[in-house]
Amino acid sequence: MAEVAVRARGLEKRYGSHTVLRDVAFELAPGGTLVVTGPNGAGKTTLLRLLAGLAAPTRGSLEVAVERARIGLVGHEPLLYRELTALENLDLYGRLYRIDERRERIGMLLERFGLWDARHQRVSSYSRGMTQRLALCRALLHQPSLLILDEPHSALDAEGASLLDEELAALAGGHTVVVSTHDPERLAPFASARLELERA
Repeated sequence: MAEVAVRARGLEKRYGSHTVLRDVAFELAPGGTLVVTGPNGAGKTTLLRLLAGLAAPTRGSLEVAVERARIGLVGHEPLLYRELTALENLDLYGRLYRIDERRERIGMLLERFGLWDARHQRVSSYSRGMTQRLALCRALLHQPSLLILDEPHSALDAEGASLLDEELAALAGGHTVVVSTHDPERLAPFASARLELERA
């Protein structure tokens, strides 16, 4: 296993003349949990997109010692098909990732996140909180080595937020996690590192 799961040095991202990130540097060990904080407009979402390989840095270096197929991402978009049911969505992703015993894995996640009884409902009928829970199931389905979460608590009700806290606690130490949040104290029990961004 690599000594460092993620390493950034002098990381910068610009869109045209607008600088979103400037001179960001950090290291995250395998199995560590990095909590990213900062005001709106500080580039938290941009940083997570860089880590997920959805954008490229303008300057600096970014090393992610995890294959793209081993990354799980929950961003502001749930990346779910609204006209499919929860079960159909997860089965589709399970086939894409070629997950062994995917039906058992899907059933376990739906049960864990309180969606088993709604598994045959179309996602278009889901509340925002239920959709966020299903997005978490999608991201965890292939047991990613690196889990990237962009303000994951924001759309969850109290029960869903508690379920996520339990999941993050269970993942701590065994999986590398990067999570952005406006409530860092909530994540303090399982955070191994913290990065505070400022507006560039």
